[in-house]
Amino acid sequence: MSRLPAPDLPTEVVVDVGPLSPEEVVAVARHGAGVRLSEAALEGIAATRRIIDDLADDDEPHYGISTGFGALATTSIPPEKRAQLQRSLVRSHAAGSGPEVEREVVRALMLLRLSTLATGRTGVRVETAQAYADLLNAGITPVVHEYGSLGCSGDLAPLAHCALAVMGEGMVRVGRPRPADRDPDRWPPDHLGEPVPAAEALTDAGLRPVELAEKEGLALINGTDGMLGMLVLALHDLGTLLATADVAAAMSVEGQLGTDDVFAEDLQALRPHPGQGASAANLRALMAGSQIRESHRTEACTRVQDAYSLRCSPQVHGSARDTCDHAALVASRELAAAVDNPVVTLDGRVESNGNFHGAPVAHVLDFLAVVVADVASISERRTDRFLDVARNHGLPPFLADDPGTDSGHMIAQYTQAAIVSELKRLATPASVDSIPSSAMQEDHVSMGWGAARKLRRAVDGLARVLAVEVLTAARALDLRAPLTPAPATAAVVALLREAGVEGPGPDRHLSPEIQAAVDLVLDGRVRAAAEQHTGPLR
Repeated sequence: MSRLPAPDLPTEVVVDVGPLSPEEVVAVARHGAGVRLSEAALEGIAATRRIIDDLADDDEPHYGISTGFGALATTSIPPEKRAQLQRSLVRSHAAGSGPEVEREVVRALMLLRLSTLATGRTGVRVETAQAYADLLNAGITPVVHEYGSLGCSGDLAPLAHCALAVMGEGMVRVGRPRPADRDPDRWPPDHLGEPVPAAEALTDAGLRPVELAEKEGLALINGTDGMLGMLVLALHDLGTLLATADVAAAMSVEGQLGTDDVFAEDLQALRPHPGQGASAANLRALMAGSQIRESHRTEACTRVQDAYSLRCSPQVHGSARDTCDHAALVASRELAAAVDNPVVTLDGRVESNGNFHGAPVAHVLDFLAVVVADVASISERRTDRFLDVARNHGLPPFLADDPGTDSGHMIAQYTQAAIVSELKRLATPASVDSIPSSAMQEDHVSMGWGAARKLRRAVDGLARVLAVEVLTAARALDLRAPLTPAPATAAVVALLREAGVEGPGPDRHLSPEIQAAVDLVLDGRVRAAAEQHTGPLR
């Protein structure tokens, strides 16, 4: 999915002992920002490593340092086999299968694993942590596969494929996203070549493979970084999409001769959900100054109230916003976490724990898939009303130029309906499932990776549904001429026309026009066009 970088995104991210911000994750994952470990992080990593080195020489077994893993945790490993133990762990856990995961997801999970290493709670060496920063800066992206993670002990297989690349094994692709501060006309577009051996890519970049030492294999693969990275990226996108949903709803209410009176602040305050209030405020601002709205603010208008899909837009969009706020709170806590097993405590103990379980992240990923499906559902219902002469208040059937000869936007709504149906299937929670693994040692798992993967598909689907609504509403607003829409919604219509999407007329090939609208939605340009007149939407 294409995204335009925001002007305030950093071009270099300093990975410190404390948490990364969501904006920093997006900057590195999606827009190629550079990465640098802070001095405090380097010092903390070195100090904790000394504890691990001391335990490696101890006669008493310590999990992950001188023992096997999972169901083999009671097996003691002699010193001469411990380096091989770490290599074997990574190789055996790099067992993913299926299509490749998107580059931005892999970059996000690598950055988040690096952030945990920088806390000084994992016991890795400085050179191992630095290797992750080096791969990110060199644009080397390990090939990670769709299937392999159960979300407990973290995203084992995806993280293992990344650790394998650090070791100089496995396959990678080379290429960086265009940095946010670079001129797109002078910086070449994103390009990833064919997969190449990691050893070859490291050599070409002037980097050396890492020989893993005690504890490091575990530290590189025990984390919720994949599902967390996808949560952060989804929340970033939903911030734009939910504001765009308000733009689309305003265009639909306006184009269907609906009323904005129901969005009044005092009415919304009677049910004080913050997201609902924000959405209603957006709708009031977006419809301000509309000739179309004013044309039926008379006694001649006999309509008592609008259909739910128009009247209740703030309630549905607002609930989605509130769910996003909760998910963002969970994400902020997870960004501040040091997830590893075993972990080195602040007082120097090395302790086993269960912090790798992905349940907190998995649950909110599933919550978001539910509200995404609902926002898309109400968007499709608003669109459908434009096409039905019994409900569209004077517009031609299907907004067709010559009904019968032309079909107008009839099949565009079919596309919406197909996507909405898919979104309902994707809203089925992944986190209610659990399949035991590792000889019943890992007998309850989160399925958070699966929840994150389906949420990515759901977010893309929502963007497409909203794009069809914007496209259809823009056509309807044109058909209301000579009455003019509000300045904010008129700016969105103008944006579409400037992008090559023509106004009402005989049937045309619709697929390219839908894709043009999708790009404008995903890039935030629909929202930005409206905000030129409303100011920042909430």
